[in-house]
Amino acid sequence: MARYLQAMPSPRVALVFALGATALIGATATAGAATAKKRHPPTIYRNSNLWATVNVCNPKDHPYTIGVRGSMPGDGQRNETMYMRFQIQYQDPRTKQWVFVAKNADSGYVAVGMAQYSARQSGRSFQIVPAQGQAFVLRGAVSFQWRRGSKVIRSARIHTTAGHRDASGSDPRGYTAATCTM
Repeated sequence: MARYLQAMPSPRVALVFALGATALIGATATAGAATAKKRHPPTIYRNSNLWATVNVCNPKDHPYTIGVRGSMPGDGQRNETMYMRFQIQYQDPRTKQWVFVAKNADSGYVAVGMAQYSARQSGRSFQIVPAQGQAFVLRGAVSFQWRRGSKVIRSARIHTTAGHRDASGSDPRGYTAATCTM
């Protein structure tokens, strides 16, 4: 017993030791959090393969047509299927609020492939004919789902933006926009 007591540090040394241990634990926790961030992928909304764009806007060969294209990242899972839903919205000229077009402007969910691949693209075109003399600003709203069987594992929803160089099926070629005016 006496030997044990002799090995105990003085209260001052114990305080210094306790403060040092607290600093070490805090640094270790911070380093652990940084490592955990590196191991876990960023939120789905920050993935560069998640986007939507208007890639067709009232071309001469397809008047009153808006095309919306989306891209979604795979997560490497063979047992998951990816789905997209394409919808068109117009901006109410009075309220400036975005409103879903009521008829023929919703694709429903469309299977676009297995999630084992890095990314999948798909798109849909809609014909929206405004009343005589009216003009509308349109955009796309794209919903994304990753499913295992009928169970939704994760989902996201975004609106169209411009600047997507790899949006295939554009008319004219390379066209990408956030909105379309008809």
